[in-house]
Amino acid sequence: MTDAVFRETAAEPRTQAVPLSHLSLELGHLYMEDFEAGPEHLRRHFAQVRPWADAARAAAAAQAGGKRPRISTCFLIDDYFTRFSSPAELVPLLLAEADRAGLAVDYLARESGCAVAGKVPVAEAVAGRLVEEPPPGSYGLRPPAAQTGWLANGERSPVARAPQAMREAAVWQPPKETVSRRHSVFLDVELWSDAPDGQRTWSCPFLAAVWQLARLGLLRTEGEAVLEPQPHTADGFPEDWDELPPLLRLNPRADPFAAYRTCSVVPNRFLPVEHAVRVILDQTEVDPEALGQAARRSAGEKVTVPDSVADRVSYVFYAGP
Repeated sequence: MTDAVFRETAAEPRTQAVPLSHLSLELGHLYMEDFEAGPEHLRRHFAQVRPWADAARAAAAAQAGGKRPRISTCFLIDDYFTRFSSPAELVPLLLAEADRAGLAVDYLARESGCAVAGKVPVAEAVAGRLVEEPPPGSYGLRPPAAQTGWLANGERSPVARAPQAMREAAVWQPPKETVSRRHSVFLDVELWSDAPDGQRTWSCPFLAAVWQLARLGLLRTEGEAVLEPQPHTADGFPEDWDELPPLLRLNPRADPFAAYRTCSVVPNRFLPVEHAVRVILDQTEVDPEALGQAARRSAGEKVTVPDSVADRVSYVFYAGP
């Protein structure tokens, strides 16, 4: 007789680990109208990105404490809201203009992959992890974000209602940021919109929040990593966007795609979107084991990583169209 204990393998939770760089450096997040503007527009973009990318690399090297920092670069193409031309035409143009500016794109991503990657409903899974912060003194009168598709960083102004008999109308109150510094900066973010036929369109800020979680190595569905890079082995690129993997590894010698921190160099028109991204990240319950894996690994490397997921994200907003 033995005291052996038998367990179902499926009953043991497992969270897949992913390799991590020190920094994920985004060299652009452009839309089809940016590509439609021609090579000169891309040329100006990368010319403005180059000095800030160098500065981000220098900062990562300083934080690495004298060790060689692991830094990977990425670029996100919008094929979700609009589609223009083909990967066969646009990707070589993009890579040529980046190379002209002395930049190399290690990983290429499609924004549609932040909505659905293969058969995985990525955005829907992240939406299921939203945990709203109730404003102080609230009584649950506001419908949840899962019902309305709107997420705020505080308390909205009360809705004016017609006064009942013998009662005065409610006095207007301003919105209030939950965690404000003297004055409120209130933001109400649309997460998605639903068409009459039930078709859901995810908003740009929500997909950008999913993109940041992927770059931080914190995106999981049922314990499995999502948006894993696929190697680029073909001579060229396909004619159809759906034939391009959601995340493509262009440089076989690149450092890992995901990282402890991210930095995005983008035009300043993205500032409102990225403010919304922070609001979303602050109210998303990230997979605890994925967080634990990053914490243990960074501690082993003696790399300081903020507890707040939103604080792991940084930006450079350059002036431009």
